[in-house]
Amino acid sequence: MELAPDFVMRPLSNVEDDDEGGKGFSAAAVKEAKPAAGILGRLAGLEGKWSGTGFNVIWRPNHRPVEQDRFLQLNVTTETMEFQRIAGDIPNRGLLQPDINMAGLHYLQQITDKNLGAGLHFEPGIWAHVPVTSNPKEPVTLVRMATIPHGTSILAQGMSTTQDETVGPSIPKVSIKPFSIGSPKDTIDFEEQDLATKTKFRTPAAGLVGVTQAMVNDPNSVLRAAIAKQKITSTTRLQVTTARKPVVGGGSVNTAFLVGTADGPNAVAAKVTSTFWLEKIDGEKRASQLQYTQTVLLDFAGLSWPHISVATLRRVA
Repeated sequence: MELAPDFVMRPLSNVEDDDEGGKGFSAAAVKEAKPAAGILGRLAGLEGKWSGTGFNVIWRPNHRPVEQDRFLQLNVTTETMEFQRIAGDIPNRGLLQPDINMAGLHYLQQITDKNLGAGLHFEPGIWAHVPVTSNPKEPVTLVRMATIPHGTSILAQGMSTTQDETVGPSIPKVSIKPFSIGSPKDTIDFEEQDLATKTKFRTPAAGLVGVTQAMVNDPNSVLRAAIAKQKITSTTRLQVTTARKPVVGGGSVNTAFLVGTADGPNAVAAKVTSTFWLEKIDGEKRASQLQYTQTVLLDFAGLSWPHISVATLRRVA
């Protein structure tokens, strides 16, 4: 997880910037150059180690199309997430505009089922702060780059805001209802969503300890409940998506198994959207709480199936 103590990103000189004789490319010149601090902006508050609990919902494809093509998995989770600064500037060379330098954090996320002790998610990645650009014309943005062992890599880009408040962040409702691909208003209700309905196509009782109908109806209700009695005085909001809107960058890629063939995919992670809230609680000097909600649309069997993960984490280091 930790970077080598002497590892520092150092942009090498362009040819036109070199001293006579190419001094800017020499090992001595690079070593002597003072490493830049790198501007993390609002990402700086993420640095450190976080731990807490959450809730995970995923509609899985079921290889029994004659009987049923879906299975609803519900998990109460425990989680750790650790962020470490990447020393120095991260250079991006420009053709249509001058070069830019980004700054970043690398991270590792691990999620486990609290009831069963099964590992659910392992994600190494990078968050980067991107300065204003002229071509394309974009304001300061954030980028999250992540890879998961199931066979999907994402690049999600977006923006951030910070505001002082006394009632905490505004966390919207979110639905797990599947819908026709490309038509989010065309939702479908399945019996697995109703915990009172018995079905073998949902997580068995041993894994449902702590799960309520309210959580299934709106996974973000777990986040709102966690802060209901807190006095949050400041919130930094980080929101990114692979949708290429409102920022032109972003996307997701999947393995051949997930993409499938002309017969259709096994399950493609088509779109990822996530919002992180860094929260400072009354009486604290810095943000000590991190909440997030993430929706991944898994496309299979002609529908988009929301895979939603939420968590409330506290700073532990």
